[in-house]
Amino acid sequence: MFNPHDFHTPQSSYTRGDLLRSSAGGYFGPGNAQLPAPPMLMMDRITDIGIDGGAFGKGRVAAELDVAPDHWFFACHFAGDPVMPGCLGLDAMWQIIGFWLGWSGSPGKGRALGSGEVKFRGHITPDVRLVRYEIDMRQVRRGRLVLGIADGRVLADGACVYLAKDMRVGLIAPTG
Repeated sequence: MFNPHDFHTPQSSYTRGDLLRSSAGGYFGPGNAQLPAPPMLMMDRITDIGIDGGAFGKGRVAAELDVAPDHWFFACHFAGDPVMPGCLGLDAMWQIIGFWLGWSGSPGKGRALGSGEVKFRGHITPDVRLVRYEIDMRQVRRGRLVLGIADGRVLADGACVYLAKDMRVGLIAPTG
């Protein structure tokens, strides 16, 4: 298994180009965490990422998505009433937690493992310009299974529209 820090020097922020390189695989080393490729990549940049800080002092991440009225999901969800599916906001937060785990030096392929409480308090429509994701790492276990547990929120032009608690992402070691 490859050590992610042998392939990547952690930065405090990442551009869209950096995130696209992560989605191509190998950014954190062969077989390690990677982001999905567009159109499932649900962020344009990571504006702040740290190993400590956040609500629990265990790490934090802030990322952003520039919303355009022609984003693919608006055309199909729903005809005549376009709304970004809430599951995509939740998936974005899982993507960010998996990225943080690789960024912080843990090996393995990222997989969403579930979530505790999720609340939808609003929605993201084509008139929204900026979605901001804020993730606070609650707990990190580094063993045979690397597990990140975090709370997060999604803001649409500054208004909180989704809250999620106890989101879980695991890094699975390659078999064979």
